Amino acid sequence: MNAKDYDAIVVGSGPNGLAAAITLRQQGLSVLLIEGKDEVGGGTRTSELTLPGFHHDICSAVHPMAVLSPFFKTLPLSRHGLEWLQPEINAAHPLDNGSAGALFHSVKDTAASLGPDTVAYEKFMAPVVKSLPSLLPELLSPFPLPANFLDLALFGLKALPPSTWIAKLFKTPEAKGLWAGMAAHSIQPLDNWITSAIGLMLMAAGHVNGWPIPKGGSKGISLALASYFKSIGGEIQTGFFVTSVKELPTAKALLFDVTPRQLVKLAGDRLSRSYIQRLDNYRYGMGVFKIDWALSSPAPFTSSLCRKAGTVHLGGTFEEIAATEKMASDGKIPDKPFVLFSQPTLIDPTRAPEGKHVAWAYCHVPHGSGADMTQAIESQVERFAPGFRDTILAKHTFSAPEMEAYNPNYIGGDINGGIQDIFQHFSRPVLSISPYRTSQKGIYICSSSTPPGGGVHGMCGYHAAKRALKDGVF
Repeated sequence: MNAKDYDAIVVGSGPNGLAAAITLRQQGLSVLLIEGKDEVGGGTRTSELTLPGFHHDICSAVHPMAVLSPFFKTLPLSRHGLEWLQPEINAAHPLDNGSAGALFHSVKDTAASLGPDTVAYEKFMAPVVKSLPSLLPELLSPFPLPANFLDLALFGLKALPPSTWIAKLFKTPEAKGLWAGMAAHSIQPLDNWITSAIGLMLMAAGHVNGWPIPKGGSKGISLALASYFKSIGGEIQTGFFVTSVKELPTAKALLFDVTPRQLVKLAGDRLSRSYIQRLDNYRYGMGVFKIDWALSSPAPFTSSLCRKAGTVHLGGTFEEIAATEKMASDGKIPDKPFVLFSQPTLIDPTRAPEGKHVAWAYCHVPHGSGADMTQAIESQVERFAPGFRDTILAKHTFSAPEMEAYNPNYIGGDINGGIQDIFQHFSRPVLSISPYRTSQKGIYICSSSTPPGGGVHGMCGYHAAKRALKDGVF
């Protein structure tokens, strides 16, 4: 380890760690970013998991929040190799009768595709889409207090209720199913309060800037951020897995892109007992089981909408998805889980050899479950894309424990840095007017376990760095 002293050291190079490091370096501070693996990225990495020439995203893959991020928008990432590609249809949700709901780029096109729910969808989404760009900086901050309080209040009226309530606004199975798939990204039972916020944000994001993917894979985001950071004088050290703050050079501030459990392991001897007790009460959510496939051809979905969508939500009706998500949350293994399916080579052929394809899918499982969900997931894909198994050339799987082994931040397979329910949405990682600050001066947490939570947007790291700057530790 370099013996040089720094103004700040950031441990962990996920998008939030990179954002924190960049924000501090932009203020002229000397900043070292440390990553345990041989390349930066955290969950935003791409690798040949199956066969040579087939490039798979390890975790995050589709990025509606990245292109909306107020922080990322300030950076010249296109000059550092980042190129966004948009699918023809953002997302689709097939049903057993061959029909499907679809999230098109415009509100009107989506509404028009939903038949009897055309008016209901447009009435529900149009105001949110109109106000989202101006609300984003506040919605992605610790405590939203915008000048336009009315827009925030109207957003909250739709975002705070359980998604089961919002589903009652729609009549058709297609609209209800489309909503279920969006809300299920919250990784919790759909009758929980605030699950509508996730669905609402994802739908609105699709209408504002789409659900794009980076050309070449999600690593393009991490590599562009790292390239920019180095271009302004930042330092990066990879291949050094930190196990204690005692291993680090001297710095005025330490920022950790880790969850509360890792923070206690790394810096517990510097933190107060009462603060550690509060961190110990932090709750983690369901895990995921993930499969990556190398394919001979695209998934043969029955629905033409699904064959054009970058993301496909599989699970049938709203009622089916609500039931299986509840099962997984309650510690049970669903036979027909809700499945998130992504097919990036529809719009980015560079990720596979000519004429071939990659796809990935994951389902939610009980926290820490080692259950092998391969057959259950593939059966759900086959249910809506008969003949899918015949296209499989090779596969790679991650169980929930294997996800945690790959990235210690994924406690029990929880890829969201902790459950983001109504009780913990406003208290990540503890209830505090300064959630990024720990009990020890100069030590901060900047991961998705802080506001505004999960997603590739960098705002947790940005706000943590801003907090350190305001605290005057430099």
